[in-house]
Amino acid sequence: MINDLTKGAPLKLMLLFSIPLLIGNIFQQFYNIADIIIVGRTLGMDALAAVGAVSPLFFLIMFIVVGLTNGFSVITGQRFGAKDYVGVRRSVTMSTILSSVFTIVFSIVCAVFMNQILFLMNVPQEIYKDAYYYIQIVVFGLITVNFYNLLASIIRALGDSMTPLYCLIIASILNIFLALLFILKFNWGVPGSAVAVILSQAISIVLCLLYVKKYFPILHLKKSDWVFDWKQDCQFALEHLRVGAPMAVQFAILGAGILIIQSVCNSFGSDVIAAFTAALRIEQMATLPMISFGVALAAFVAQNFGAGNFSRIRFGVKKASLINIGLSLFMAFIMHFWGGFFVRIFVGSGNDNVVEIAHSYLFISSIFYFFLAQIFIYRNALQGLGRAVIPLIASIGELLMRAFAAVYLAVKIGYFGVFYAGPIAWITASIVLAAGYYSTIKLFIFKAQQKLRECRHA
Repeated sequence: MINDLTKGAPLKLMLLFSIPLLIGNIFQQFYNIADIIIVGRTLGMDALAAVGAVSPLFFLIMFIVVGLTNGFSVITGQRFGAKDYVGVRRSVTMSTILSSVFTIVFSIVCAVFMNQILFLMNVPQEIYKDAYYYIQIVVFGLITVNFYNLLASIIRALGDSMTPLYCLIIASILNIFLALLFILKFNWGVPGSAVAVILSQAISIVLCLLYVKKYFPILHLKKSDWVFDWKQDCQFALEHLRVGAPMAVQFAILGAGILIIQSVCNSFGSDVIAAFTAALRIEQMATLPMISFGVALAAFVAQNFGAGNFSRIRFGVKKASLINIGLSLFMAFIMHFWGGFFVRIFVGSGNDNVVEIAHSYLFISSIFYFFLAQIFIYRNALQGLGRAVIPLIASIGELLMRAFAAVYLAVKIGYFGVFYAGPIAWITASIVLAAGYYSTIKLFIFKAQQKLRECRHA
């Protein structure tokens, strides 16, 4: 259901919006977590390591698509907040065209150079074949990932976080069933889990389209919405790209940072790869509440930016920041005392060395969740304001810190050094983003007050 986030209590609106997002993100993680558990439990540690060795590349690809589509949907949300419904439909068509062209070209480039990419990632020879086929299947199915994320981000931009949730729940359950079917029944091995992910994502697209057709008249596109006027629409395309392209680059940089860390981890052997794979999945689950609240804030900020409600934006960001601080402390407590228990769910019994390595990572990184929580707040607030350059700068700083820490500390203290790469990067990025948000919102409020004074004197 479409929801106007420019009216009502900000905190209540964001909480109600974020709960379906949280549940949806949990089911989204099931795509990967189900694969990890099924692969690890049925095919062994080498198979788990094969998936884990290319997981950062998987995330890099996904991050780029998500960044691009989320950036485009900011324009959609701003048009909706301004009550420009023709602009909403035009934004949808422009986003579809731009993201489709990008995804097709990106998929072709990745597929052609995959061997070179995996070589640079130091993927061990004994797991190379499974890793190669897994990631190539994901690349070939990237267009389905693009269309689902675009549909979901557009729907969320209109204030509806429930519809993507319904689609994800069904698709996630289907993913588990298909993964078991392809791996256990058809004996497709590691590639079977990748096929299950792509097919499940395709089901999500169909479900979203059916729901939109029935319940979202505002998104019923007309033939005129697809007519391209070079003079007007080139400018409109640039408006989308000014937000979407920096966000895609920003997410790519984040993914590249994880890719660097994984490449260093790959040099330490299968046990470290398997441990890092399991720990990363657990950390992703632990940070989902903070991520979900950040995404809810982005939709809230985008709509209120379109309506010109800057004081309301500032109030919403303050409340969201306090909630994320509380969530970060709670999740850090859980990871400290029960991290090892969660690791065993992934790797099973008899893998004590893997469990110990993974728990050490969770113990170290969770101490710094406070900074990660604030990244989700200020990054999403700036994106909702249509300001993608500051998050991009923060991401570059984050990448440099990750690369330095992962490479330098790994040489000094072994794989334990890699565990500090994320926290060092989080501290750097959170400082840049917080400074960028507060300077930006003050500037917007000053301009709004100045415009109001000019109107009174006129």
